Amino acid sequence: MRGSEFAELKAFAAVVECASFARAADRLGQSASALSQTIRQFEGRLGVRLLNRTTRSVAPTAAGARLYERVAPMIEEMDAAVAEAIAATGRTAGTLRINTLGMAAKKIIAPRLGRFHRTHPDVVLDIVIDDGLSDIVAGRFDAGIRVGERIEKDMIAVRLTPDVKMLALASPDYLARRGEPETPADLHRHACINWRFPGSGRIYRWEFEKNGKKLDMAVDGTLISNHQDVVIEGALQGLGILYAYDDDRVGEAIADGRLKRVLKDWSITHPGLYLYYSSRRHSQPALRAFIDCLLDRDEPAPMWQDKNAGA
Repeated sequence: MRGSEFAELKAFAAVVECASFARAADRLGQSASALSQTIRQFEGRLGVRLLNRTTRSVAPTAAGARLYERVAPMIEEMDAAVAEAIAATGRTAGTLRINTLGMAAKKIIAPRLGRFHRTHPDVVLDIVIDDGLSDIVAGRFDAGIRVGERIEKDMIAVRLTPDVKMLALASPDYLARRGEPETPADLHRHACINWRFPGSGRIYRWEFEKNGKKLDMAVDGTLISNHQDVVIEGALQGLGILYAYDDDRVGEAIADGRLKRVLKDWSITHPGLYLYYSSRRHSQPALRAFIDCLLDRDEPAPMWQDKNAGA
């Protein structure tokens, strides 16, 4: 296979996986127009149309789908072979693509970027912020970071943080006006700030537990968002009661009296953050090094599967 043919196949696979020339071009580090030209030349050389294009979407034709099914595993194996060849030199290098929640990027990855680069200067980190639970295998990511309960069972998962508690919160001003709920049922008489899951668009049903009794419920209010900063700001400004993960900003607002907890004995705990990757992928030295950095470990440790990742 000529080098140009392999480049065309990788370009074609990227467009299929991203369902977009623009996103595929970003992944490959080239312009969308150059990528489009590559695909046109590839189709012309083969004499078959591989992609159906509209102004809004890109999808493989029947012939394109068959070609993708055959070449995708080959491309993955070739990428793995290159990574192994680099690893054999004792050098940690290459590009590491990580799909992560925004809060994990801010809290875990960002503070360690400088240290990772100083230790592994030949590794390029490609960090994609994605709160929509994308398929990391289809997107050809080396790993993802998610809340443990949202990781598929066939993934290898490494715990990054302890479990996190959900907190029901409101501003003192709101509680002075509307009173404090004593049970979850009282929330139906309150304004509540809702969270919409990115990707699915589903609105989170508030989950509670006390003395072994579990319940979940839909609540109403004047604010819905899929961004943590927005819903926290809404609570700070007295728009209603918020049910959110305990994070640094929430903790600071509670400590300085801008937010007050309610329904303390009903709050539940969710699994913490995990880094996960497909069990079908070869483990990479760069990924091992990245995990060690996130866990603040000086010595490399073996990759393992945490069977309780989704518990």
